[in-house]
Parts: sequence; C-alpha cells; structure tokens
Amino acid sequence: MAMNKVVRIAILTFLACGHVQIVISESVQAQTNQNRKAEASRLLNLGIQQFKISQFEAAIQSWQQALTIYREIKDRLGEGQSLGNLGIAYHSLGQYNKAIEFHLQRLAIAQEIKDRLGEGQSLGNLGVAYHSLSQYDKAIEFHLQGLAIAQEIKDRLGEGKSLGNLGNAYYSLGQYDKAIKFYLQRLEIAREIKDRLGEGNALGNLGNAYYSLGQYNKAIKFHLQRLAITQEIKDRLGEGAALGNLGVAYSSLGQYDKAIKFYLQRLEIAREIKDRLGEGAALGNLGVAYSSLGQYDKAIKFHLQRLEITREIKDRLGEGQSLGNLGTTYSFLGKYDKALEFHLHYLAITREIKDRFGEGKSLNNLAVAYENLNRDPEAMISYQQALTIAREIGDRNGEGYALANLGNVISKAKGLELAIFFYKQSINVREAIRKDIRKLDKDIQKSYLETVSSSYKRLIYLLIQQDRIMEALQVLDLLKIQELEDYLKNIKGSDRSAQGVRLLEPEKAMSVKLGSISFENSPEINSQLANKIQQLPKSEINKVPDYLQKIPQGTALLYPLILGDRLEIILFTPNTIPISRTVKISQKELETLVIDFRAGLLDAGSEDVKEPATQLYKLLIKPIESELIQAKATTILYAPDGILRYIPIAALYDGKQWLAEKYRISNLIAYSLFDFSAQPKNSPNILAGAFGGKAGEQKFGQNALPATLTEVQAIANSFQNSVTLTEENFSRQAIEAKFKNHNILHLATHAEFNIGVPDNSFIIFGNGDKIRLNEITDWQIPNIDLIVLSACQTGVGKLGDGVEILGFGYQVQKAGAKQAIASLWKVDDAGTQALMEAFYGELKKGDVTSTEALHRAQVALIRSPQYNHPNYWSAFFAIGNGL
Repeated sequence: MAMNKVVRIAILTFLACGHVQIVISESVQAQTNQNRKAEASRLLNLGIQQFKISQFEAAIQSWQQALTIYREIKDRLGEGQSLGNLGIAYHSLGQYNKAIEFHLQRLAIAQEIKDRLGEGQSLGNLGVAYHSLSQYDKAIEFHLQGLAIAQEIKDRLGEGKSLGNLGNAYYSLGQYDKAIKFYLQRLEIAREIKDRLGEGNALGNLGNAYYSLGQYNKAIKFHLQRLAITQEIKDRLGEGAALGNLGVAYSSLGQYDKAIKFYLQRLEIAREIKDRLGEGAALGNLGVAYSSLGQYDKAIKFHLQRLEITREIKDRLGEGQSLGNLGTTYSFLGKYDKALEFHLHYLAITREIKDRFGEGKSLNNLAVAYENLNRDPEAMISYQQALTIAREIGDRNGEGYALANLGNVISKAKGLELAIFFYKQSINVREAIRKDIRKLDKDIQKSYLETVSSSYKRLIYLLIQQDRIMEALQVLDLLKIQELEDYLKNIKGSDRSAQGVRLLEPEKAMSVKLGSISFENSPEINSQLANKIQQLPKSEINKVPDYLQKIPQGTALLYPLILGDRLEIILFTPNTIPISRTVKISQKELETLVIDFRAGLLDAGSEDVKEPATQLYKLLIKPIESELIQAKATTILYAPDGILRYIPIAALYDGKQWLAEKYRISNLIAYSLFDFSAQPKNSPNILAGAFGGKAGEQKFGQNALPATLTEVQAIANSFQNSVTLTEENFSRQAIEAKFKNHNILHLATHAEFNIGVPDNSFIIFGNGDKIRLNEITDWQIPNIDLIVLSACQTGVGKLGDGVEILGFGYQVQKAGAKQAIASLWKVDDAGTQALMEAFYGELKKGDVTSTEALHRAQVALIRSPQYNHPNYWSAFFAIGNGL
C-alpha cells in the first residue's frame, strides 16, 4: 500500500496584532542645559525613528551610544531606558537570549531606583522574550508580575497591555477560551480609557483566537473591526497587520485569490511606511498563498524577495523562515537536492539564534528531503534529532509528527513491529494533546493535517497485516475523532480516547528507554521487539476494552476504511474479538460506484438503483454476513468512512431485501464517544419549527417550504405537549428560549451540510436567522433526546469526504442532545410527510427508541405502494446515542 506521506512545513507568518506588545521607552528632554544629556536624548529618539522603519542595527548603534552617555553622566533612568530599547531591538532581530540579558539589566535598574513603571515594562518585555522562546509558562509568570505592578500604580494602559500579553501566552498554549477572556478584559480597558490603538489590538487578537478555533467568519468580523479603527486613527502599521490577518483567514477558507488581494494591500502599506519587517512578512505570505495554488515559480519569487529583505535588515528569524519555505516549495517541485540545500541553511540559522522550535521544524523538513532522495538513514537521524528537541521544549505537535515520520521511514525498511510502535506513540501524543485542547500552530498547512490522518491509516494497515485487529479497530475509532479535530478544531475527546492506543508490554519497555536508543540499527531492534510480541498470548494482543464489553447483545459495530487499493472492513460483536475482511477495489472504483448509487437514490423514478445497491452490499455486507447472522445481530452501529458517508447503508440490497428490512441502523461518530448504557424512554414533548412560505416564492435566498407548515401541524395534532413555531415566529431566539421545556426538537427547515469549513454548513430559521455548524455547541441542551432535521441536504455542489456529516453528529452530541435524525438529500413534500407521520406514530406508541421508530417507519414505506423507492425512506439516517 503506497502511503508514505511525510510532513512538510510551510511557514505562514501570522501577522498578530499586539502579539508582541513591547514597550519602547522614549526620552523627553528635561529642562537642563547639560549638552551630554541632550545628546543622549537625541540618540534615544533617533533610535526609535530608525526602529520604526526596521533599521534595527542602526537603532542599536544609536541606543548603544545613548547608553554610553547615560552611564557617563550617571543617569540611571536613561540608562535603563536605553537597555530596554536595546533588548527590544535584539528581540526584533530574533536574538531573544540577548534581548533577555538587556531586559534583566533594565529590570535591576528600575527596581534600584524605584521606577515602578519601568519595572512593569521590563517584566512585560521579559515575558514577550520568553514567549518568543516558546517558554510560555515563564512568560505568564513575568506578565502576571507586570500586571500586578500596573494595577498597583493604577497604570490602566500598562494593565491592558499585560492582559493582552497574558492572552497571547495562553493563545500559544492552545488555551483559546482562556486567551479570549484576557483579550476581552484588554478590550474593556482600552475602550474605558479611549485607547483606540489598544482597542484595535485587542480586536485583532480576538480575531486570531477565533481563527484558531476554526471560526473563520467570526475572526474576519473582528479583523474588519480592527481594520476600521486603524484607518480611523491613521495607524498604518496596524492597518497593514489587520489586512494581513484577513488574508490569513481567507487563506484558511481556501479563498487564496481573496487572501492574495489582502496580502498585496498589506505589502503596499508596508512599503509606503518603510516597514521592512512587515514587507517581508507580506511577501512570505504571498509565497505561501501561491504555493497553495500550485504556482510554485511565483511562490519562489516572493520567498526570494522576502529573503533579500530579511538579510538587509538582519532579521535572522525571518531569513530562516524564508529559507525553509524555499526548501518546502522546491520539494513540491520535486527538486529535492535544492530543497535540501535551503533546509540546511535554515537549520544553521536556527542553531545560531537558538530558535529551538524552528530547529525542530527545519530538521523535520530536512529529513523529508533526505527521504525523497532515498537517503533514509540520514532521514532517520534528522527525525530522531527533531524528536529530541520537541521533547526538550515541550512541543507536543512536533513530537507527534517526528514519531509518525520515524514510523514511516522504518516501515519502508520492513521493520513492521518497530514502525507500529512509533505510530502508536505518535497517536498517543495526539490524543493527549486533544485532551488538553491544544491546537496546531498556524504555520501548519493542509499537507501537515493530511499527514495526521495518513499516520492513523498507515498504522491500521500495519496492524491488520499483523492480525492485531482489536488494536486496528481502536486506531480506526481514534481516526474518526482526528478527522473531527481537523475539521471542527474544538474536539476535546473523552477519557477513553485520551488513553490513546494501548501499548503492549514489550512496547511499554521500549518506550521507557526511547531517548537512549539509536535507531540506525533498526532491523536488529525490530527483530527483538517482534520476538517479544510473538511470545504474548493472542488474548493479550486482542484484549477488548472494558467499556466495549458493555455493548448490548444483538448489536454490531461496523467500521469500513477506504485505502488506495482496497476496502478494509472491521466488525465487532459482543463476546468476540473483532474480525477484519479485505475487499480488493480501488478508491476510484469505489467512488464511481458510490456516485452512481447516489444518483439512483436521488431520482425517485429511477429503476437503476438496485444494481449499485447490490454491488455495494457485496462489498460492505457480504464479507461479514455470516458473522452478523452468527452473532444474531439486530442493530448495526455504522461508522462510515469518507465518501461512504453520502449514501445510506440502509439502502443496500441483497437481491431480495433492503438492509433496512433486516437491521436497525444508526450512524456512529466513534465508539469511544458512545454511551452504551440504555437510555430512558421519555414521553415525547416536541418543540417544532417550520420554515413555511408560499409555493414558488423565495425566502432569504431559499425556496419556500409550504408543506412544512402541514408537517408541524400534524405533530401538534398528535402530541398534546408540543409547541410549534412557524415562519417569522420561528426564529433562533424563539427556539433557544423554549429548549428547556422539551425533549424533541423538530426543525422542518432548510439545512445544508457542505464540504469545506464548518462555516459553510448551516440551519436556517423561518425569519432568516442562521446557525452555523460550529455554533451548534452554543446550545446547551442536555434535556433534548432527539433533534430531527426533516429538510436538509448534503453534498450540495460536489461530494467531499463527508466529514461535515460526522461533524453535525458530533456538534449535536457535544451540545447535549442524545441523537439526531437528518436527511442526506431533500425528499419531496409528500414523501417526507409520509415518513415523519410513520416515525412519530411509532414514537407515540411508547417504549420505543428513535432508532427503532425510524426502522419501523422505513419498513412501512418500503411496503407501501407509493413510497417504496429508497429515495423516500433511505434519505433519513440516525446518528448518535440511539440504542
């Protein structure tokens, strides 16, 4: 199986507004005739002007001369200010340790002369320097001290900056919710003291935080507010940063052309105000954007321009990043020798300026180049060095990817047991990160995220090869959560998933001494590990987790996995170990079959639907049919993969019966997120909303749905406790106000689950309000047993991997609801009404689960003369806890 994708890192400069809120001390000449002091004051202010146009070395010379004079005339205040400014200049050159030396000297002087304002500023600048060294806990310590001083001396401006910097530290730790709280406090103070510059910075940082939470539209809103303020107060530097961040947001939405327009505006401003550092950042981001569009030659041109600027202004950090991006771009072009050359230069710079975080990235990219040149031993050494650094500096993401890449390179040498060990370690790091809700850095691009999933798939493949099926199922389940993480950016996982993949005893022993092992002798080490694993009892290797042993009798877990040249199917039933079956079919052939099947399902008049339905039955069900019968299965909990999420397994056909006639079926998000305990069967208490409108008219860009009014009225007639809201009265606010009094939420309205980011998927209300997919968790609805969407559709425009459907199920469950029923396509009015009447008729009988009620309703339609085509009954699927 060709699955040797490795991580390439493209460095996107995230133009954080106020992300480094340094304080430049400006000298105001005292009323004195002392020429020396006047000269020092002039030099101090000259340095500031030079600094503002990125002439950092010239600024250093001016401040160094000022420092000399202040020391000669024993002006401790001026000496401290000069030292602080020198620290800021070296910080801008990426020389953070040297910056810290100067800030510590300024701090000592400020404490000596009781300059509390200067002391607070020094502490803040030390915090910023440690932040740049990725020592976030130490940064927080300094910012808290600075905050305490600002509050003590009633320095509201300094207090706001300290709060903002604390927000930045928590942001870098991936604790975005905590960061947002600090940014909001910063925003409140800025507005109180009419600090428009600080207000803009706070808004920009809120935009960055929401960006990192995947809420790109919200991020754009904040960046636009910041942009308006910067334009109002003529803050051209801030205006450029806001434009740059808008570019980053649109880039993440895949709107690269729009992103490029913002980057170009950013570039124009930087050149106008002679902000060479900002000019370089804009050029670098343009390079990354054009690389994302596959225009590599253009990308190289921009990266080379940035490189020239960084060398001119002695920005060693930026120079290294430019070299790294050039190396990555040449890798995409297949010019690996050239890529290697650039990555070696980047590595040398990171070591020179002691940028350990960058060093780890450059080693990783260097190793990728070595792999592409078939120099695997050198690649292994570089990956191992990257792993060591990641562990030293606490870079958990870097650690996870280094482990995965080691697994990849060792698997190519047929060291399967050792490769499995590394992949397991990588996945366990990822799961631990998820429990802490830490996120990927903004310079990690799509190829980086894709590599995460490919690591899981590679491990599953290797485990199946070794007949270690329970472990393979566990990894496949975690892959579902990883897909949600890549999509929603808000996945905390559970205590079960946080445990990661269970290590066997020989693997645990190797884990303890991992740091002291040199894997250049990997064949020998693999042989030793394989011998130890082979001595374990099979029951130990395929040990079933305790919580899976609670799965009810008659229930089966069905997990397909699409790989390049095959379909792997894993089935788990109670009191057995899972089994796997391999079906030879290429991914392209399977996708064609799924598309043909879906086309037949969408056309209620089509007679061709049974042929692809039968073919898919032979692929997905026939290989495990005898095991389902032997287990006396009545319910299938189905976790579809990729494009299979766009078709209902209920509509597979064995030649005589539809699968819906044989089994109750509910889609599963992940078994590690599933509650296998029996759910209480409450009497239905329904809150229903209808979009409505008149036939043929348009409402809020959508077709009117007049039949929804009849649909909810029928519910009201059947259930005494129901409440209905229609058309203008069916608003988001009205629905949210009534949640607590109901246990079923029925939404007869337009909903779309589309490919791309979560913001592309939404539910619309009768008054035009929308709730987007990533906002559903704002609903706190633990009392809701079921949400029904009776008029939604998926795959509008084109099909993707269906993660938006998985995302909908997760968001509903995270909000507190037990289960959801939705449709994969919009069924005509009469068909929808027939299905819903049958479904609620079954629920009304009492003592029945929603999964069972849906099963009975579908069977009823199958046996009806009018609605027996699967277009009518199979569109509706259940997802979540519905046992």
